[in-house]
Amino acid sequence: MADRFRLEAIGHLRTPFPDKFGIPRQAGLVDLPGTIEMVPPYDERAFFEGLEEVSHLWVTFLFHRNLEQGWRGRVRPPRLGGNRRLGVFATRSPFRPNHLGLSVVRLHGIDSRAGREVKLRISGVDMLDGTPVVDIKPYLPYADAVTGARGGFASAAPEPRLKVRFTPELETRLQAMPQGAELADAIRALVALDPRPAYVAGEDHGKEYGMALYRWNVRWRVEDATGEAVVFGMEPLEV
Repeated sequence: MADRFRLEAIGHLRTPFPDKFGIPRQAGLVDLPGTIEMVPPYDERAFFEGLEEVSHLWVTFLFHRNLEQGWRGRVRPPRLGGNRRLGVFATRSPFRPNHLGLSVVRLHGIDSRAGREVKLRISGVDMLDGTPVVDIKPYLPYADAVTGARGGFASAAPEPRLKVRFTPELETRLQAMPQGAELADAIRALVALDPRPAYVAGEDHGKEYGMALYRWNVRWRVEDATGEAVVFGMEPLEV
């Protein structure tokens, strides 16, 4: 029986996240859009016939930026404050033996050109921009939603941990931008989930953070006096 197998990308994800920091730790926590761009020979429209009838997809992908870091048998899940170790197979850590990820996303539509160059419009993404996709399957509610299932230490979705506000200057700037309201909503939702490492949360008030979102470096900090996250700056990312 073979113990080694070859995988190849069937497509790549286009998402608002050019960097790891700030990505939601599970799919669907923030309703941000993305696209799966299929690559030849997997980009024929005929291969997706019938998929438009489903609302959600399972996407299997590669944690490609973790390949050189190897895998870890025991990890520290952020949901446990970074202080308790669990076996990697009891978590969704990206530091896995085969570096495979699995997420459920909503399917909004299928685009193509002359029967090829298929692009799947999705939302609820939790992957880096450029992530290789190795498989796509329809989400089947009768089989995939298990009544009474237990989730261990992560049995419920995380609640927003930070109250978020913008400085008046940045709020005015966002209001003047095309789609600025949508961008502000995305920033607010992502920062509210508190992407800081668990071991520093609560001990780093005043420290400034930069979060890459679309083409922006979003700058924010947690105030000492109030414990609120204040978003105070947005700068174009260096290409």
